[in-house]
Amino acid sequence: MNFHILTLFPEMVMQGLMTSITGRAVQQNKIGIEAVNIRDFTTDKHGKVDDYPYGGGAGMLMQAQPVYDACRSVLDRLPVSGIRRVIYVTPQGTPFTQKKAQELAKCDDLLILCGHYEGIDERVLEEVVTDYISIGDYVLTGGELAAMVIVDAVARLVPEVLNNEQSAETESFHGNLLEYPQYSRPEIWHDRAVPPVLLSGNQKEIGIWRKGQAVKRTKERRPDLYQRYETLEKCKNFLMRQKLLHIDMIECINRCRAEVIYWDGKELLLREQKSGVFFHTRENVMDLPAKPEEWKVGKMLVKEQKRGRICLVVHQEQMIPYVEQLLSLQVSVSCYQAVCTRKEKLPVRGLYRPDTMETVSGYVIKPLDMELLPQVVSNYDGDLSKEYFQNRIAEGQMKGVFCDGSMAGFIGQHDEGSIGMLQILPEHRGKKLAQVLETVMVNEALERGEIPYAQIRVENKASLSLQEKLGLCISKAPVYWMESV
Repeated sequence: MNFHILTLFPEMVMQGLMTSITGRAVQQNKIGIEAVNIRDFTTDKHGKVDDYPYGGGAGMLMQAQPVYDACRSVLDRLPVSGIRRVIYVTPQGTPFTQKKAQELAKCDDLLILCGHYEGIDERVLEEVVTDYISIGDYVLTGGELAAMVIVDAVARLVPEVLNNEQSAETESFHGNLLEYPQYSRPEIWHDRAVPPVLLSGNQKEIGIWRKGQAVKRTKERRPDLYQRYETLEKCKNFLMRQKLLHIDMIECINRCRAEVIYWDGKELLLREQKSGVFFHTRENVMDLPAKPEEWKVGKMLVKEQKRGRICLVVHQEQMIPYVEQLLSLQVSVSCYQAVCTRKEKLPVRGLYRPDTMETVSGYVIKPLDMELLPQVVSNYDGDLSKEYFQNRIAEGQMKGVFCDGSMAGFIGQHDEGSIGMLQILPEHRGKKLAQVLETVMVNEALERGEIPYAQIRVENKASLSLQEKLGLCISKAPVYWMESV
């Protein structure tokens, strides 16, 4: 990922960002940061980039021409296929949040425009800016500090920027909870002792204490966040009544990627924030309105559909005709949910070595890289796109099993969190490699504290049999993926 900061003070920006974690990430080629001096693009022989505003008023205004040319100098050298955004940092923008940082972290390039004086000519903003962002309700002398805040918050979410992969997932604001209090040596300082539970070595008790402290602190300091947390907890308790059927929605909440669109205690509509997929369930389908157009949640989905194509997962078969009539979506696939309900890792039984080193049988398991993308696409017998696999590999969510350097099969974790994309090449079938790959994925998910689950097509008897051999539990009823035909 690359950050391009358009500024009148490039030295200020680079000195602030080329230290600590962001500086190290640049040196290791995990991210790129450049400062583009807007003054270099002025046509004024004296280097002026500002002038008096039309209509009068105090102060000076940055002119459109140098800002536009500076912006074009960056945009014109970026790949056409890349995802880019142009951000103008201004007190008039939408508040910058962790959710916004996660959204921006998906981009290939971010251009951040720093204003000065009384701002920038509105005409150039209308032409190039995609996002107006504010870091708070106060005024700074320029946009450089705000730009540095955005770069720091977004960069740390880019894969491999942080040394500890879990640190970005366990900090303040994750799951609508503030971070729990932390302590270091000495055990007693100014007559204040470290809480005994942290010295016990009992990780289960430590986890319970930390969660309780995070809830308490959030309730006291950020009641707005606590209210969202409490709502999600109520939703999760509702879903747990049918855990196997609703594991996709439960894990969406557990992994802190759920946005509640509708919840009345009996009906729930979630949006998975990463993939954008909607998930719906209803306690009682017998009290549905007689006409689909009277279905309240359906009306909300119609509004969402006007903003673009949507994908909806329904958990009751009776909802299908309502969705078909109201949204013109069709069932693309019906799946049973296969859930690992145990907390201990699945037994290896000599199938592979936990360190992914080569086994006696000559097979080795390792993450896939982009060079293998064509081979993955050509061997997969499903209907996923090349772009989808490219994204999964780029995010480090796919693994392969190899024999003598050649790929024998692969597996991955889908955007919304389920394990899938399992494929064994024909010449390597019958060697328990599918069991090997899924065991790896399940055990790694357990290490992350997740509940591993897969969605298996109802007609795929072989895969259902594999899930049972691995000890996964299968939902009694399927879920239905509904999409535009």
